[in-house]
Amino acid sequence: MTSGPRRSPGPDERQRDAERTRLALIEAGRSEFAAKGLAGARVSEIARRAGVNKQLISYYFGGKEGLYQAILDRWHAQAEQLADPGISLAEMACRYLEVGHSQPDMRISIREKLAEEVSGIDFDPDAPELVHLRRRQAAGEIAEPFDPAFVLLLLQAVVVAGFVFPGDVKRYMGFDPESPEYLAHVSVQLQLLLDRLAGPAEAPGT
Repeated sequence: MTSGPRRSPGPDERQRDAERTRLALIEAGRSEFAAKGLAGARVSEIARRAGVNKQLISYYFGGKEGLYQAILDRWHAQAEQLADPGISLAEMACRYLEVGHSQPDMRISIREKLAEEVSGIDFDPDAPELVHLRRRQAAGEIAEPFDPAFVLLLLQAVVVAGFVFPGDVKRYMGFDPESPEYLAHVSVQLQLLLDRLAGPAEAPGT
C-alpha cells in the first residue's frame, strides 16, 4: 500500500509551529541569559536547549540581542501584573518573591541593573513604583514616617537576597535558597515586616 502525497501544513499549523518555536527559544534563552548574561550566552547553546536550528533565533528575533529584549519585555509585562493595587502590599511582595524563586527572568533583570551606568540615571520622584507605594501609604499600608523609596529598596533587597547572596542565606538562616522551605519562611517574615511597617511608628528622635 502506498501512501498519498505529503500534505503541506495549513496556515494555522504553521502559526502554531512558529509560536511553539518562539516559546521554546524564549524558555531556553531565559535559562542561558540568567546563568551567563547577554555577553556570555551562546546562540548555539540556546538553540540546543530549545531543540531547534540556531538560525531560527535570527529568523524570529533578529539575533541574540532581540531574543534577550523579548525576554525582558515579557518580564516587565509580568511585573506590571504583579503590582496589582487590589492586593495587599505583603501579598504583592510575596508574589515577586515567588516569581524570583521559580523563574530566571528576575535574575536577568538584576544583571541589567548591575550593568547600568549610575551617572546616566536621573532622580525620578514620580517613578511608577514610587507612585504605587505612595498610594499604599495614603491607604494606611505604610506608616507615615517611613519613606516609600526606602520601603521599595528594602522589599527589593528581600526579594533578590536568595540569588544575590545564596551563601549568606545558607550561613545565617540555614536554608538552601532554592528550597521551598526558604520561600515559605521568607514569605512569613515579609508578612510580619509589612504588618509592622503599617503599624504605629514614631519618627526618630521623638
